[in-house]
Amino acid sequence: MYKIAVLPGDGIGKEVMDATLDVLDSLSIELEYEFGEAGDECKEKNGKALPQKTIDIVKKTDACLFGAAGETAADVIVRLRREMDLFANLRPIKSYPGTNALFDNLDFIIVRENTEGMYVGNEDWVKDEEGDIIGANAEQIMTKAASERICSYAFEYAKKNARKKVTGVHKANVLKKTDGLFKESFYNIAENYKNEIEAEDYYVDATAMYLLTRPETFDVIVTTNLFGDILSDEGAGLVGGLGLIPSANIGEERALFEPVHGSAPDITGKRLANPTAMILSAIMMLEYLNENKAAEILNKAILKVLSEGKIVTEDLGGNSTTSEMTIAIKNEIDAQQK
Repeated sequence: MYKIAVLPGDGIGKEVMDATLDVLDSLSIELEYEFGEAGDECKEKNGKALPQKTIDIVKKTDACLFGAAGETAADVIVRLRREMDLFANLRPIKSYPGTNALFDNLDFIIVRENTEGMYVGNEDWVKDEEGDIIGANAEQIMTKAASERICSYAFEYAKKNARKKVTGVHKANVLKKTDGLFKESFYNIAENYKNEIEAEDYYVDATAMYLLTRPETFDVIVTTNLFGDILSDEGAGLVGGLGLIPSANIGEERALFEPVHGSAPDITGKRLANPTAMILSAIMMLEYLNENKAAEILNKAILKVLSEGKIVTEDLGGNSTTSEMTIAIKNEIDAQQK
């Protein structure tokens, strides 16, 4: 029996979470859910986007599933990452059959440092003598410890998953000290794997171009917080959109799993939400819990529904509702478990 913290959040986060729990309940695995509030609606109701009660729920469970938050997303997910020291953000970029993928042979992963960089949130206004705002400053923080920790995670991930290459991404030619430290840390760690895994590095602007011109050459990308955020959305565009991109936030003791997409208020309540990214995030959770058989069954069920393309949501070229696609996935699970 695993205890899972469930934070549906706002908008379609609730819809795709309902779909995912419905699918998980079809598997032969015992999960106990503990629900917590977070997001815009929570802030309106409780005065806080992420109450301490919710944080406590996440801390005492085996893993957390998070749906989506609206305007308060940074207050929720960034704080959760810091509170739990979820230092590694994994974002798989994979081509699935029956989708609008620009390339049909992609299977790489972006490993994003999750705790520092530009996202530490240290910003200040610059004011003139009269107190009028004339500019703003933002601080980027890079430490050797965090840089080496995320690079070690990336190389270990590559080793455990039979990946052959790790690409470090930075902007050390301009940000000589902060990104320079990241690049140095990358090669310090790479030295420990030189007989097993190829190491290379690119500037982030070159990487953005290569993702469009030769994305199939990537295997594992490890990068800083801001760059990982941007590049993973570019990767989503390569394989059919944010509705197909899951993610995992991994720490030494805890983990949180979420789709990359937001709360999508424009389609909330219209039964149009694609549950795939949330369900794929749940598969990553099952793998984290070492429930690999259940993860494989669920993955095969999604692949079958996507490849047939008959019962899929509008963004995937179909006209089915969220619940209809969910039922189709559940039927495939049942067929495998008979």
